[in-house]
Amino acid sequence: MRAGEFENGQRTLRAKIDMASTNLVMRDPVLYRVHKRPHHRTGTAWCIYPMYDFAQSPTDAYDGVTHSLCTLEFIDHRPLYDWLLVEGEVENRPVQIEFGPLGLTYTMLGKRFLRRLVEEGRVSGWDDPRLPTLCGMRRRGVPPAAIRRFCEGAGLTRHEQVLQIEQFEAAVRDELNRTAPRAMAVLRPLKLVIENYPDNLEEQLEAVNNPEDPSAGTRRVPFSRELWIERDDFMEDPPRSSSGSRPDARSACAMRTS
Repeated sequence: MRAGEFENGQRTLRAKIDMASTNLVMRDPVLYRVHKRPHHRTGTAWCIYPMYDFAQSPTDAYDGVTHSLCTLEFIDHRPLYDWLLVEGEVENRPVQIEFGPLGLTYTMLGKRFLRRLVEEGRVSGWDDPRLPTLCGMRRRGVPPAAIRRFCEGAGLTRHEQVLQIEQFEAAVRDELNRTAPRAMAVLRPLKLVIENYPDNLEEQLEAVNNPEDPSAGTRRVPFSRELWIERDDFMEDPPRSSSGSRPDARSACAMRTS
């Protein structure tokens, strides 16, 4: 097999365990198979490749992994994981621990589906900001601390979880609200004139830069007869509240907009 005398599918290397086992994974599983396909590093120099089960536990042991964490679909593979460690006479044997997969609403997380999007050119690559990959979220501007906070909040469980995408977005907002530099701007300006405020008076008010971070300091904000406010913040005829009352659109000061 290693010399390349067999074509794909003609030969496999199997472990002789127990064909009568109640666990199908333990019924003489395939360890190596012929796979003649150019590799991105070794080219065509290597034509046999291990199956996932055979590669996983020896690699974990070689790399010094103490606990191998995986999702629940690998729970039936744990006996083979342990068998390979015993038969391989590995001294420092890692332990496999399974946990429930974590999903997000309105988000496709399956690798096979994401790979199809990449290979068909529907996205620019694995780091496309629209993909829920780590490199994609990095390009989108999601801070690593927000991802860690979200995962810590979800926790580990033996049951499958599907969390609302709004929970992830809230974790991102909380982190950015705490750490991102602030810039104040009026995007849709509306001029506001306070008619009963002195023309030649300007007051300097102190405002905090970041309520979440006192070390960010404060800034001086001018207040005078003429101000610029967001257009959406002023309504001549505001909607009624749930109680049926109509809140006053104007403040105690006499003012006009232009």
